Amino acid sequence: MKYFECGERVRMAYSQIGSGDIGFIPQAIAAAVRALDAVAEDPRVPEDIKEQAALAAANLLMSDHQDD
Repeated sequence: MKYFECGERVRMAYSQIGSGDIGFIPQAIAAAVRALDAVAEDPRVPEDIKEQAALAAANLLMSDHQDD
């Protein structure tokens, strides 16, 4: 996925990281899994979105990419 394919919030955060306004997270996969897990467990989130978040988190956990 490319930067320009993402929604406004992701593009804004990307720009802020690139400009140094907010910090880069070295262990981004672990941070993404935590964020997706929070979405998957949030009772305010619709079930279809929770399922998408859970599937994405599980795929990241099973991938061979590792945060060092």
